[in-house]
Amino acid sequence: MTTHSVSAVSHIPTIHDTNPIPSSSAAFGTPVHPLRQKQTSDATTPSILPISLPAATLRPLAFRTFTKKHNLTLTSSALQIIATFVGTHCGSGWREEGLAEKVLDEAAKAWKKNASSVIIPGEGSDLADILQNIARCMVGGRIVHQRAPSRHHDPVQDQGYSNALLTRPGGLSRDDSQQSLGLTSLDLEDNEDLRAQSPRPWLRVVDAFDQPRLIYNATQKMFEVVRKRASLLPDPSSRLALLRDRYNIVHQRLMRNEAFQTSAVALSHSKSLQRSSSELVMPQQAYKLTPIANLLGRSGSTHVLLGLLGTSPTGDLILSDLTGSIALDLHHARPVPEDGAWFTPGMIVLAEGLYEEEGTVAGPGLAGDGGVGGTIGGIFHVASVGGPPCERREVTLGVTDTGKGGNTVAAGGFGWTDFLGVGSERANGSMMRNLEKKVLGKHHVAFRPQGRSRVIILGEVNLDNSKTLAALKQVLGVYALEEAEQTPMAFVLIGNFTRYAVLAGGGSGGSIEYKEYFDSLASVLSDHPTMLEDSTFVFVPGDNDPWASAFSAGAAAVLPKKGLPEMYTSRVKRAFATANSEAKRPTNQKLGGEAIWSTNPSRLTMFGPAQEMVIFRDDLSGRLRRKALRFEAVAEPGSPDATADRAPINGREATSQEDVEIDGAIESAESLVPNARGQETTPTGIPSDLHAARKLVKTMLDQGYLSPFPLTDRPVLWDFGGSLNLYPLPSALVLMDPEAPPFALTYEGCHAMNPGPLVAQGKRGVAQWIEYDTRTRKGKMRDVRF
Repeated sequence: MTTHSVSAVSHIPTIHDTNPIPSSSAAFGTPVHPLRQKQTSDATTPSILPISLPAATLRPLAFRTFTKKHNLTLTSSALQIIATFVGTHCGSGWREEGLAEKVLDEAAKAWKKNASSVIIPGEGSDLADILQNIARCMVGGRIVHQRAPSRHHDPVQDQGYSNALLTRPGGLSRDDSQQSLGLTSLDLEDNEDLRAQSPRPWLRVVDAFDQPRLIYNATQKMFEVVRKRASLLPDPSSRLALLRDRYNIVHQRLMRNEAFQTSAVALSHSKSLQRSSSELVMPQQAYKLTPIANLLGRSGSTHVLLGLLGTSPTGDLILSDLTGSIALDLHHARPVPEDGAWFTPGMIVLAEGLYEEEGTVAGPGLAGDGGVGGTIGGIFHVASVGGPPCERREVTLGVTDTGKGGNTVAAGGFGWTDFLGVGSERANGSMMRNLEKKVLGKHHVAFRPQGRSRVIILGEVNLDNSKTLAALKQVLGVYALEEAEQTPMAFVLIGNFTRYAVLAGGGSGGSIEYKEYFDSLASVLSDHPTMLEDSTFVFVPGDNDPWASAFSAGAAAVLPKKGLPEMYTSRVKRAFATANSEAKRPTNQKLGGEAIWSTNPSRLTMFGPAQEMVIFRDDLSGRLRRKALRFEAVAEPGSPDATADRAPINGREATSQEDVEIDGAIESAESLVPNARGQETTPTGIPSDLHAARKLVKTMLDQGYLSPFPLTDRPVLWDFGGSLNLYPLPSALVLMDPEAPPFALTYEGCHAMNPGPLVAQGKRGVAQWIEYDTRTRKGKMRDVRF
């Protein structure tokens, strides 16, 4: 990314409004002399101090609530249990603030709904289960009510996401308020009628502008809600906050990796083995990161650095972290793995090499020595460079399979954090996974229609091309021939919806013609009313679609991108309304088909935090090829230099299998391009299309960010940059890149897919798309002639 000199950025404010020290770091705005500031808490929810509440003190309030209001009778043992619960979760404000009355009222409602007896005993687990569910919905002694699950968030005018992530007493970030599920859904596990329901009611579309705005607190090691109101034109501190948050997330992810953790027990054990053995056994050393500022005075030593690749004002390649920047020498560097990932400015990378201090200081100019917080004098000779290893979704959320009866439970990690506003893993994960098993029928495959669990993904739907409309009509006809119970629950149509930016004068036509293209789409959809009645259609725009294309003329527009304006989609909405009004469905089934005009990127969630799919449209492959670094030391595979001169990492040989863990599924994945015979192969025998797909997927998931490029090359809205994060890893990732080959493969538990253009390139009359099954969490390529 483009950087600035020390003097140029000295007037940029830091991300902390209370810090009067000017910034001097070109990349992250680190002060020249950082000061330790007193930590102030922004938490608005007070901590609850538990008290010992006698049952006799609570008896009058319990009598009014349970007996007079709800006609229930409390036994002495039940009253004692409730008194202990109220004293623990409501504290001293149980009477003055009215906290206990609301808890008792909610407990009485839950008892009347789940039990038939009017006498509430203290024995058994019924009352304990109700109180446990209520505790999950309490924050600061109060019950937080949320609305029932919806498939789409309406745009929020004010960006105060106070309900998206709540603060647990004691400062631990968590969301135990049954976010988006509500207290009325606490008994979903026991509802046997859900076994026959469709999975579609549990599908939800989350726009990039509706996600909770979270930032990682490196001091407290937790995610916090950004209380500041979001803006499209924020102050420069938001840019620094965006870059710092990216770095902090990658750094904490790296510190949780076993390769960067040192065990005192293991070291002492290895030393004892060395003394008792006649052979010299070297203990496996853990990687140790060195801050760039700590390189001063350590010339000639080897270090491992983690930083952001960038370009200095003088044109030199530099690496920056929170403490400073240093110039890089890549003449003898080797990528790890070789030809297995892309490396461009704007990416966060690991670099190992030798630091060489300059004998003379060039002065305070563009390439001078700025000290701590600026450019470090000297040069870092890189021996090997690689991306930070990504972290599996289960590890991030702390999901394990050690629960009772083999149930999935969450412990550790960021299980209390609600990343998407659909509930946290600790609060809703176990319940929603049990619900997922019942609805999808994973254990009853032979007795349940499986077609309903599919999501159909169509890419590059150019409506200004007559062949695209013919291909779309043929694809919809394939699913129209199936039984009504087998209709896929969702269709995802990804832009660009026109081949040229017509609003900027590209191609032929303008705004009127653009609306006519969607009118043609409405006529095609109207020919298949069955799918309009029972499916959700999600539209994700591209760079050629309004309104951003009116200014960018089809070039890289700012991310995230808003959905299509309503003025162009009225005819499509009318087609869905007509199909729903003419549909003959049971009176108890009120859910009809709908069209959702989402953002780019967009996310689909299934059963709350159980499944997550990220959909992103961008020309990634072309941009990576144009911006990628070229390593002169890379030799051809199989040549003597390829093995003799391999760069070591911490005394070990740098191999792709040893230093970068790759999921077994990605190693055994096959190219899913229809009829891909006779395609070129790499020197190692891997098909070139499969190699390109692996390289793209590994780069994106290791970076954990959808746009790992300089902000000058791919602009990002600073206050909404968190919507581009791939942390935790989603269950599925759709990278719609027309320049990359179609693929469907798995890397570190994340199933990545590229449907490619709907009209297959280089094949006459062939339509191609991806069919994703939420049961198996796998996608497969399909094609049909039209």
